[in-house]
Amino acid sequence: MQPVRASVVFIIFIGAAAIIISRLFFLQVFEHDFYAALARGQQQVFENIVPERGGIFLTDKNNETTPLAVNKDFPFVYAVPKDIEDGEKTAKQLSEIFGGDEKEILEKLSKKEDTYEVLAQRINEEQVQKIKDLNIKGIAIRNERLRYYPAGSLASHVSGFVGQDEEGVIGRYGLEGFYEKKLRGVVGKLVGEKDARGNILQSFGENKDAAQPGNDLLLTIDPNIQTIVEEKLRDATEKWSIDGGTIIVMDPLTGAIRALANFPNFDLNNYSKVEDANVFANPAVSHLFEPGSVFKPITIAAGLDTKTITPGTTYENTGSVKIGSYTITNVVQEAKGIRTMTEVLEESLNTGVIFVEEKTGQDVFKKYVESFGMNEKTGIDIFGEVSGNISNLSDKRAINYATASFGQGIAITPIEMTMGIAAIANQGELMTPYVVQTIRHADGTEERTQPESKRKVMSSRVANDLIAMMVSVVRNGTGKRAQIPGYTIAGKTGTAQVPNPESRGYSDKDIHTFAGFFPAFDPRVLIFIKLDDPKGVRYAEGSAVPLFREIAEYLITYYAIPPDAPQN
Repeated sequence: MQPVRASVVFIIFIGAAAIIISRLFFLQVFEHDFYAALARGQQQVFENIVPERGGIFLTDKNNETTPLAVNKDFPFVYAVPKDIEDGEKTAKQLSEIFGGDEKEILEKLSKKEDTYEVLAQRINEEQVQKIKDLNIKGIAIRNERLRYYPAGSLASHVSGFVGQDEEGVIGRYGLEGFYEKKLRGVVGKLVGEKDARGNILQSFGENKDAAQPGNDLLLTIDPNIQTIVEEKLRDATEKWSIDGGTIIVMDPLTGAIRALANFPNFDLNNYSKVEDANVFANPAVSHLFEPGSVFKPITIAAGLDTKTITPGTTYENTGSVKIGSYTITNVVQEAKGIRTMTEVLEESLNTGVIFVEEKTGQDVFKKYVESFGMNEKTGIDIFGEVSGNISNLSDKRAINYATASFGQGIAITPIEMTMGIAAIANQGELMTPYVVQTIRHADGTEERTQPESKRKVMSSRVANDLIAMMVSVVRNGTGKRAQIPGYTIAGKTGTAQVPNPESRGYSDKDIHTFAGFFPAFDPRVLIFIKLDDPKGVRYAEGSAVPLFREIAEYLITYYAIPPDAPQN
């Protein structure tokens, strides 16, 4: 029996060996690629290569650029807590250098299980040297690439800023948000090999996908004009204690924005210190307001373009008009007798534009309000634009149409109002406003923005008639303080009531506006000014109008605009 048992054992042994050899052969020959890939996967590490974010640059009249948003290396200090020998002493020393909270620093230094704790970012060179001089074990300094805004708060609402999400840096607000995909570039890939401890041993060039840098944005915004406009807005704040304000300077023939300033603004490098996040929204494109009398040229345009009126058409100004159970008055309520349509604009008569709206008819009036873009986004390339609200005109109530004729009961954005006036200046062409003149790719190629007309809102003849009426506003009416000797200036004032947010009706606050352009019949510049509740001045004639003149005088010198009118 023993030889038989031995034979059986031998056969089993041979069979098992054959199976093992066959399996090894199968794995090495047929499954080689699979297991080789699996082994590589366990040894390899993949790392994203963050691309350089594109810059944002202001451009002056000579095409010289000024950086608005760039990338910069900043030192930061970090700790390896397990190496810290005296946490309390170290926390005290560091807090004295970079001003951090001593208790918070000590808390981070006490996390002995952590190998990396960031203590302070964006420290300056003096702080770097002081920390190095301390030579504390477990404290180190490195550089990190961060977004930097060299001009601080200049054009803060235009620029916007960057934040963090699960994928890394992302643009927030302004151009940073609107052009996020253009600015961020394309992430690259780096494949490296690691040892048993997880340390990277080498990287393989053939397996690296290079990161593609983001595109640069070259703006229509002129740094010199932007600076002056922001200074003037600050002056208005000090002089009249305004609650807020917006100034827009643009080329009405192309839609190119030369300056866009808001108050309050914020420091782009320290936006995290802003307590009210609403400050980040750009009021010029995202805040609705009832425009008041600055809207009256739109009503006049509807009447002129439909031949319902002419500049010389007359009506009797009795000082007030009754609409159903409502009585609407002019600012000056006394009866002034017969007035022409030109005088309606000069004196900013509410009853006069109600006369025009009623003669034009509700449907036609609403059509022109919509044609001028008051119910749609302008298409400006800034994050957060909203469209105006003219829903009051949907119910056909006579009182709603009457108040809308002088800019109350409807709500629009400053940029919508600006573009409406620009359409008058531009012979009836409603343009799309823009702030990016050129997108410059990493390879040096460029995409240049071409001016775009959305539609013709009135004939050139009507536009010229209306421009002449607006010139008369500056020469003879509420805009007299905008006059500059030698220059023909067209404009319109507005002093609007502000709705009461807590109840129906209006509050005791006012919004002062002025929109003007020059030279009137060959315009180089349009300026729109909006001041929220200026104190100590009753009407826009005493606030927005003289502010317009100051900015206009600067622009005449800056652009060397020649006089177009004889001086008396």
